[in-house]
Amino acid sequence: MQDSPSTTTPLPPARTNTALAGFIATHSRLFVLTGAGCSTDSGIPDYRDTHGQWKRAQPVTFQAFTGDHAVRQRYWARSLVGWRRFGHAKPNAAHRALATLEARGKFTLLLTQNVDRLHQAAGSVNVIDLHGRLDRVRCLSCELQLPRQTFQEDLLRQNPAWAAVDAVDAPDGDADLEGDFSHFVVPPCPRCGGMLKPDVVFFGEGVPRERVEAGMQALHEADAMLVVGSSLMVYSGYRFARAAAQTGKPIAAVNLGRTRADDLLSLKVEQPCAQALSFLD
Repeated sequence: MQDSPSTTTPLPPARTNTALAGFIATHSRLFVLTGAGCSTDSGIPDYRDTHGQWKRAQPVTFQAFTGDHAVRQRYWARSLVGWRRFGHAKPNAAHRALATLEARGKFTLLLTQNVDRLHQAAGSVNVIDLHGRLDRVRCLSCELQLPRQTFQEDLLRQNPAWAAVDAVDAPDGDADLEGDFSHFVVPPCPRCGGMLKPDVVFFGEGVPRERVEAGMQALHEADAMLVVGSSLMVYSGYRFARAAAQTGKPIAAVNLGRTRADDLLSLKVEQPCAQALSFLD
């Protein structure tokens, strides 16, 4: 599907804040979807620029990760470096504002495209991690699950020379880092010797059906949709906006720049997420 041009008219900041507050007040049962823009104030970079284009190389695909040992070496070396910062990220005001909104009974489910678990850390209770969670590692053979921090310690034990390496983080917790990864040791599953993978949905991998169905059920029960910090360029998120529009539910979006659903929006607020939601403090 080709991207559609925006049909919404930008409003001055004061008016958009008032309009967003009114949108939330008017609708008693929201369906909330969040994306990378919600976590940028926590020090986790986002993927796309204001035009919806990639800021850096596209993340590794499931097929490349599972099919090429060299790709896994590169991925886990970069992840070892990036996890030191990603794993210590803290919720910001946008996460706390949405937790407040849930506590006030304005929605019963938050569906996030993020894998950082910062909504839960901020106090949100009913959250679906659409794309999984980066704080956990899973064996593709026996389904053993390990805390990511435990695997980090194993990576460091087997690759001590990498302990002092630093670099700029990438959105998915690995680092913008190039070099020779050919000697990097990737530990196997400690139970069966199988391949370990972050418990997240890679590009080229399907989102588990039960997550999509639970999200669609919550959307069906809602009377409006609120998008916070997502360009919706990835179909796994865009499908919910399209479903909302098809059933006549109004959609408000907070996002810096273009979204794939601009032509479906009733309201668009082009501000940082924390700023746009500051009235919920």
